[in-house]
Amino acid sequence: MSSENWTLKGKRVVVLGASRGVGREIVQRASADGAQVLAVARQEGDLDALARNTPGLETLALDAATEGAPEMVFRKGRPDLLVICGGAKPPVRPMPELTWAEFSVNWEVDAKMAFLFCREALQVPLAAGSVVVIISSGAGIGGSPISGGYAGAKRMQMFIAKYCQAESDRRELGIRFMALVPSRIMPETDLGRAAANGYAQYLGITTDKFLENMGPRQSPANVAQAVVDFVSRPPMEPGSIFTISADGMEKVS
Repeated sequence: MSSENWTLKGKRVVVLGASRGVGREIVQRASADGAQVLAVARQEGDLDALARNTPGLETLALDAATEGAPEMVFRKGRPDLLVICGGAKPPVRPMPELTWAEFSVNWEVDAKMAFLFCREALQVPLAAGSVVVIISSGAGIGGSPISGGYAGAKRMQMFIAKYCQAESDRRELGIRFMALVPSRIMPETDLGRAAANGYAQYLGITTDKFLENMGPRQSPANVAQAVVDFVSRPPMEPGSIFTISADGMEKVS
């Protein structure tokens, strides 16, 4: 399968963290574009609600951060496009108020999920021309001082994309790995609302004021569109980490 100028129509797409927020938006966009979509999330009820509004959608209730999860997912069909999205909701308190379990939760879920599935993509391996997209966070670039280890875990996801792209190239597998990094908090999502409210309280301002001060931001729909753009029209400039903002997609040097 060529990696140039292909559409999602008829392709096998797997979305982890599919039932809410950005993952849900990607599922709906891929399905609308004619893809055969497997939506993976922990809560079966959320998946059932998504399936009712998305004809032809296949679902799998699964904790994607468990060791056997990649094998279970790939057994249903190896994806042409794998989107690693979602993760644990981080704490919204400064470091002195956290336990280690709270601090490390995003390492044990977000980073581990990316590691497990990207490793499996290389070991199986997925077909040449397949694409693996990790939805990371701008916190991994700018930090997030009241979110415990969230920023570090999200930065690690970017490194995983780079490491796996290098390994795909070394083995001549033809798999493309990339980390897509939404630059701003998205209050349309559960995670974004919690972060916006938490930072507003931390700074002693209203949530509306915090969002106003943040400036223009991308939406979940913008992120879904960026995924489609990346797989259908790969950037001319090589690279595996790209930010998505209100101004579009840009490579991270």
